[in-house]
Amino acid sequence: MKRWMAWGASLTLGLASPALAADAVPVGDWIGPHADVAVRTGPCGTMLCGRVVWASPSARAHAGDGGITRLIGTELLEDYRSDGTHGWRGTVFVPDLGTRFASRIEQPAPDRLRIAGCMFGGLICRSQTWHRIDRLPGA
Repeated sequence: MKRWMAWGASLTLGLASPALAADAVPVGDWIGPHADVAVRTGPCGTMLCGRVVWASPSARAHAGDGGITRLIGTELLEDYRSDGTHGWRGTVFVPDLGTRFASRIEQPAPDRLRIAGCMFGGLICRSQTWHRIDRLPGA
């Protein structure tokens, strides 16, 4: 698992709240670009959030680098709000770094979720595309 595994995990969000009704909301299960982490997005109050629902043994081991002992259940996408431009802004948690970063999520297609964010004051910026899945790996 790459140090950016949480970026992908940070993409699965969905909500049917009035605050987000103007934009289509990406609710469901998503798998990261390395196919090592799956996140389920859904409502958390009036915002969108996403929690890890599946992780490969490698991803779980790498999460330990950031002090995370239980990757499954970890909230990777936190407090996302519609930004009014078909996207959502919130915080992504990167488990293997043990750090949170500001990020933006958008859904370019029904089966794709893109998350982008920067760290260190914008010196390093990354994005990942996650794909919708109908079932969790191994299920």
